[in-house]
Amino acid sequence: MSTTAAETDRQPSPDTQATAVYRRLRLDILKGRLAPGIRLKVQDLSAAYGAGQAPLREALAQLAAEGLARRIEQRGFRVADADPTEFAGLIRTRCLTEALALRESIARGDAAWEDAVAAAERRLQRLPRSLEAGRFVANPAWETAHRAFHTALLAACDAPPLLAFCERLREEADRYRMLANAIAYPGRDVAAEHAAIAEAALDRDAERAGALLAQHLGSTGEFVRLALERRAAHQGQQRKRRHAAVLAAE
Repeated sequence: MSTTAAETDRQPSPDTQATAVYRRLRLDILKGRLAPGIRLKVQDLSAAYGAGQAPLREALAQLAAEGLARRIEQRGFRVADADPTEFAGLIRTRCLTEALALRESIARGDAAWEDAVAAAERRLQRLPRSLEAGRFVANPAWETAHRAFHTALLAACDAPPLLAFCERLREEADRYRMLANAIAYPGRDVAAEHAAIAEAALDRDAERAGALLAQHLGSTGEFVRLALERRAAHQGQQRKRRHAAVLAAE
C-alpha cells in the first residue's frame, strides 16, 4: 500500500530522526546507561532506539565530534572511555569557570534570585539521593533537583556564553560522576556540602561560596579518581583471566 501525502508529512525526516536519536544516545552516555568503552553497533542501536542506520551513523558522528564517542577504524564507534587525565582537567576547568560565574551571580542576584536558590536547595534536601538505603540506586528526582540547584546558583550571572560553557562541562562531568556514585554514597555528606554553598551564596560571601564550590567539585573528583582506579584494576583482572583461559585451551 502506498504512503499518502498526509502520512509522509507525519513521518520524521532523516534530519529529525538523526537529531532525536543523537539526543537519546547523548543522554544515555552522559547518564552512564551506555558504559565507557562499549561498542556502539549500528544494527543493535537501530533495534534499541527504533531509528534507521543512516540517522544513527549521523548521530554517532556528531557524538564523536563532541568527544563522547570514538570512531574505530573500519569497525564503527565506541563510547569514549573514562580517562582520569581528561577528568582531572575537566574538574580544574569547572572550578575556574563555575567559581567565576558564581561570583558574578552573587554580585548581580536580586531578591528573586535569593528566593530561587533557597527554594532549589530546600527541594534538593527533601529528596533522598539514593532510592535504597543499603546500596546506591540513583534517584532521578534527586538528579533533576541537583541540576536545578547548581543552575539556580549561577542564574544571575549575566554572561550567557559562560553559563552555556559551565552547563556543557557539568554534563560531561556527570558521565564520570555516575561511575563514582556507588563509592561516594556511603561516606559523603553531599547535602551538607550543598547547604554550605547555598548559605555562603545567600550571605553574599563570594569568596567563601567559591571556595566551598571548588571543594565540592574537588571531592567529586577524588571519588571519581578512586572509581576509575577500581575500574582499571577490575578490567586488568578480566584481561588476565581471559589470557589464562586462552593459554589453557591451547
